[in-house]
Amino acid sequence: MVTKNTLAAGRWRGAWSAGGVAGSNAVQGAAAATGLGALVVRAQPLFMAIKWAGVAYLAFLGVQAVRSAIRGDYPPLGGDAGDRRAAGAAFGGWRQGFLSNITNPKVLVFYLAVLPQFIGDGEGLPVLFVFALSHALLSLSYLLVLTAFLDRLRGVLTRRRVRRGLDAVTGTALLGFSARLAAER
Repeated sequence: MVTKNTLAAGRWRGAWSAGGVAGSNAVQGAAAATGLGALVVRAQPLFMAIKWAGVAYLAFLGVQAVRSAIRGDYPPLGGDAGDRRAAGAAFGGWRQGFLSNITNPKVLVFYLAVLPQFIGDGEGLPVLFVFALSHALLSLSYLLVLTAFLDRLRGVLTRRRVRRGLDAVTGTALLGFSARLAAER
C-alpha cells in the first residue's frame, strides 16, 4: 500500500500510508499487550470477521490494481506539493495503510506469538507496550526510508509500461494473498 501510494501520488501520500501501517501496528501491539488480542483470537466469530474483512479488502485492492493494469490509463505525474494541498490526500493515504494492516489477522497473531518471548517474570504491561510501540516505530522508519527511495525512482517506475507491469504483479499478488488468507484455517 505504501509503495502504491508513493508511486501514484508522491512521497507525501506514501509517508501518510506508512503512518497508517505503523498506527495499526501500534493498535494491534497494544491489543496484544493488554490481552485483548488473545481474546480476539479466541473469540472465533470476531477473529473470523476480521479475517474476512481482510480477505475482502485485499481482493478489492487486487481487483483495482488489475483493472488499472488492463486500462493502462495513468494521469501524468504531478508534483508532491500538489498532493499535500489535495483535500483528504493525507487521510486517504493513512486510511489505506491502516486498513490494509489492521484487517490482517496475521499481524495480531504475530504480536501474540512474539511479544511474550521478550518479557521476563514479573515484567508487566509497560514492558509489553514498549516492545509493541518500538515495533511500530521500526516499521514506520523502514517504510519512510522505502518511501524516500521509491520517490527517487518514481520517474522510472511510473512510466506507463512499467506501471502496468507493477499494477499487474501487485494486483495478482494481492488477489493471491486474499485467496490464501481465505483458505487458511
